Amino acid sequence: MTDKMNISELRKDYRLKELLEKDINPNPIEQFNQWFDEALNAQITEPNAMCLSTVHNNKPSNRIVLLKEVKDNGFVFFTNYKSDKGKAIDQNPNVALNFVWLELERQVRIEGVATKVSAEESIAYFNSRPLGSRLGAIVSNQSEMITGREVLENRLKKLEVQYADATPEKPEYWGGYIVQPTMIEFWQGRSNRLHDRLVYNHVNGSWTISRLSP
Repeated sequence: MTDKMNISELRKDYRLKELLEKDINPNPIEQFNQWFDEALNAQITEPNAMCLSTVHNNKPSNRIVLLKEVKDNGFVFFTNYKSDKGKAIDQNPNVALNFVWLELERQVRIEGVATKVSAEESIAYFNSRPLGSRLGAIVSNQSEMITGREVLENRLKKLEVQYADATPEKPEYWGGYIVQPTMIEFWQGRSNRLHDRLVYNHVNGSWTISRLSP
């Protein structure tokens, strides 16, 4: 029988890269795109996976969702508007996003305001998804309790018959959000825990850049 691992002794010294003011883009969206491209090139599994944090009735909650587009004014993801996260955003549109790319010893932290994208944009993305994903969006009343997995599987079987020769339409309760950032922090791991942290804040229509102590 092996000894139980002491979690407090888990540590890694980060040495891969540095993040200096002279090397960054003055536009944080462009800086994000550069880092995202590097994450893609590093063949990281699901580099578009991000933690979405919301607040509902003064209680924080988070979950992993997938980034689907980066626009000049924000970050787009899609979901069920009646889900817990949709209800939270309806009550309080202030949200946070976090990307972590451990293979590059990097993370990006984003704070901003979430608003729905246009119906046309949601329809276009919905129609671009594989049929199974579209049917899954119709099958699942996301965040609602069910008695067992067979409930979902039975619903899916019925829809597969119903849409065998037809195209499913986007449900009204399903669509996209864009998170328009007010703050974006880029974190690069460095040796001895003296990490690089450069933060962009949106002030009076333009971005300021500051270095934070690790």
